Amino acid sequence: MIERVLRLRLSRSGLSQWRSHLTALGIVAFAILALFHRDLLGMMAIWWNASTYGHCLFIPILVAWLVQQRLPGLRQLEPGGWAPGLLWLGAGAFAWMLGAAAGVAVVRHGALILMLQGSVMALLGPAVARALLFPLFYAFFMVPFGEEIVAPLQLLTAHISMILLHLTGVPAQMQGIFITTPNGYFEVAEACSGAKFVIAMTAYGLLVCNVCFTSWRRRIAFMAGALSLAIVANGVRAFATIFVAELTTIDAAAGFDHVVYGWVFFAIIMTLAMAAAWPFFDRRPGDIWFDPERLRQSGGSATGPVAVGALAIILAAPIWLAASAASGEFLPGAPAMPQVKGWTRSDERPLHPWRPRFDGADYLAMTRYRNAAGQVVDLAIATFDRQDEGRELVGFAQGAADPDSNWTWSQPAPAPANARGEQITGPGRVVRHVVSFYVVGKGAPTGSGHLVKLETMKARLLGSDQRAAAILVSAEDGAGHSSDAAIGAFLHDLGDVKDLADRSLGSR
Repeated sequence: MIERVLRLRLSRSGLSQWRSHLTALGIVAFAILALFHRDLLGMMAIWWNASTYGHCLFIPILVAWLVQQRLPGLRQLEPGGWAPGLLWLGAGAFAWMLGAAAGVAVVRHGALILMLQGSVMALLGPAVARALLFPLFYAFFMVPFGEEIVAPLQLLTAHISMILLHLTGVPAQMQGIFITTPNGYFEVAEACSGAKFVIAMTAYGLLVCNVCFTSWRRRIAFMAGALSLAIVANGVRAFATIFVAELTTIDAAAGFDHVVYGWVFFAIIMTLAMAAAWPFFDRRPGDIWFDPERLRQSGGSATGPVAVGALAIILAAPIWLAASAASGEFLPGAPAMPQVKGWTRSDERPLHPWRPRFDGADYLAMTRYRNAAGQVVDLAIATFDRQDEGRELVGFAQGAADPDSNWTWSQPAPAPANARGEQITGPGRVVRHVVSFYVVGKGAPTGSGHLVKLETMKARLLGSDQRAAAILVSAEDGAGHSSDAAIGAFLHDLGDVKDLADRSLGSR
């Protein structure tokens, strides 16, 4: 009888302890979500509106299920405040500040997850955090990431399609992400790159690895096989669409692609991956997720001071950013288009109208030039007095190929070492070569989006010159003239691009 009473009292004591720590965690988590609600809402909007990240809608449910699976073991642990956990929370707040300063949404979204993870570590203790290690890690799949793999996967899908077309005897030519056959002209668009399946397969595969395997060798083998299968199968799907068009019509192929791509494809891939891996599952139903005895700890920091420290950390990041971003310099006005020796301004019309996209730019000026050899180039200069969310030098939809226009990114193209080169394709198979230079403040021109973000971050955090410019030199292929040669000649006669950027920004 005495033993039962003692057990009941211990149980009630443990429940009360859990309740106080979970209350503190709830307060801090609510503060994080409220303070950074714009990033939370932005992340959720991407889940809902971008098909590539539709799987993210299920991640919170899966994280909750993973935690529920671990509840029997968690009840045997004692939560406790853990001041070192504030370091992880601080790392998340610092990462958010960097992401906000650089204008990189994916960093801000990832930082939001880091801060929530850090709050769990700080307010529930290391034992509970170790018990929840995989669910906490898996929460990263709520972050919409992976845009960087779209372009490489487009090219890889096109190459796989070409190999299969040649094997089946279909004559085809490839130019970047465009494939020409006797019966049609096909674009391996972003939606056809297979990025959505690779990202979703990564999330699904890691869940399977945790739930169904204990051996790391088997986990690695399963992930490698699942991702390879997703990439190859997407190439086969793209090939099949083109092949159907060769056998029937373009309309029939489009209908086939819609059905396979939208409803059947990923389900088949997941089924094949699971069927192949099933005989090798080595985690049995009912196996414990962790050993509570090995994780059991004693002592810990007081919850109140840790919670106060957590709130102070998450408030510090936006306050510092607001204070340091207050300074700045103004633009002198619209950039003056330069006089280039050997080139005169021209009013002749292009094969297809082109205009780069820079949302939120303070000024965007364009001029067409022609030289005595008949070479024609377009020069565009966009300037910003500062960069903020929605008005960035480098970002989604910004640059040479406006996704809302008729121009489509095709493939990388030659460019100077301090610039970015790309080929874009318009209606009627019009091909345009674009070379882009980016300058932030008094920095040197670069073609790297990563360096642009880094320089922007430094300028905003340190309160230095935040003015920025994009200088684009472009030419069309055709009429017996090489776009590469025309751009090279123009850049040679233009001189130092840095001088043009400084004049456009009023830096000299």
